[in-house]
Amino acid sequence: MSLLHVSALTARYGAAPALFDVSLDIGAGEVVALMGRNGMGKTTTVKAICGMLPWEGTIRFDDADLAGWPSHRIARAGIGLVPEGRRPFRDLTVRENLIAAARTGDWTLERVADLFPRLGERSGQRAGSLSGGEQQMLAIGRALMTNPRLLILDEATEGLAPLVRQEIWAAIARLKRDTGLAILVIDKSVRELAQVADRAVILERGKTAWQGGMADLTPDISERLVGV
Repeated sequence: MSLLHVSALTARYGAAPALFDVSLDIGAGEVVALMGRNGMGKTTTVKAICGMLPWEGTIRFDDADLAGWPSHRIARAGIGLVPEGRRPFRDLTVRENLIAAARTGDWTLERVADLFPRLGERSGQRAGSLSGGEQQMLAIGRALMTNPRLLILDEATEGLAPLVRQEIWAAIARLKRDTGLAILVIDKSVRELAQVADRAVILERGKTAWQGGMADLTPDISERLVGV
């Protein structure tokens, strides 16, 4: 049984349709890449899953129907979001950001600092003074502190320096290797995704256009649907 099941998902922004027919499944402990060109509905799909906009169709998490659930209830059910653009609480310290939404579980301040040592070093530093890469680490750490069963990473490496991107990908690989966490990761880099993802789902114009194992994602499919 899938941990997350999405089928026939539609959504709109006001009167403007954004999603027309999105389907995807994520099993416990599985890493799935959500791919597609800009504007094809990836972030909108994430917003629907997290209860941030009205939708129709089916979204089930751990066999619970999420229809009508507010975002805070979805988060408490076990979905942790690392949003596009990081969005730390800029006037709070690193430590305060991490404990702001923390829930009891395996993920603690010490464990986050083990995954991202720089967060431990900057525990008392205001989040707004961190570099972009450090803010991204903080956003991931903050989501992990909710002790989720599914972690959603929306463009977690976008705009970061190559060395920092490598650190983020290494952390994702470590999460896959050492935890039972399911991960939905949005990114444009097929090469890096191929190292961590089990399967890919590609969206085109608000619809699921292709899905399958990463080994089946040929250069022709990538060029046609992702543009890389």
